[in-house]
Amino acid sequence: MAMWVFGYGSLIWKAGFNYDDRVVGFIKEYRRVFYQGSTDHRGTPEFPGRTVTLEPAGGEVCWGVAYKISKKEDQEVALTYLEVREKQYNEKAYLDFFTDPAATTPAVSGVMVYIGSPDKRHNQNYLGPAPLEEIAKQIIDAEGPSGPNRDYLFHLESALLQIGCIDKHVIDLANEVRRIRTETGLTDS
Repeated sequence: MAMWVFGYGSLIWKAGFNYDDRVVGFIKEYRRVFYQGSTDHRGTPEFPGRTVTLEPAGGEVCWGVAYKISKKEDQEVALTYLEVREKQYNEKAYLDFFTDPAATTPAVSGVMVYIGSPDKRHNQNYLGPAPLEEIAKQIIDAEGPSGPNRDYLFHLESALLQIGCIDKHVIDLANEVRRIRTETGLTDS
């Protein structure tokens, strides 16, 4: 039986595991938000970066990609890899995945997705909502073993546009980061 994994953040552009198929689509009743702290990839424990997580949102959809993994060995390798990569996300959900906005039945049921919950008892890295400028400044300043936090944001913006998704939260945040960097004279070396 095939295993499906839904990516809504860096998994969109960098899977890191073998898969048989990559399908663009969405999950319902969730939205992507930059509320998860990253102390292991895009920030440090002293200065966490911000990455996306999902929050329940009635009537909304979150676009991304689903990866189909058929071979048992590939599934085991992918799960081992994802448990390390996504270790700061404390929940796994199994959701319906759609490819057609007009569809009433999912293309795939039981797609696995990692979520960083807002429950600080179980997710110490949850940062939560903040004003756009504050989130942008944190992203500008944060850097971790996987690189600058702003690279994560810009890669996500680009990857979403490539799959035809206009995510207002991501675009507004990327534009705010660009605005602040321009105003303060920061340039990439």
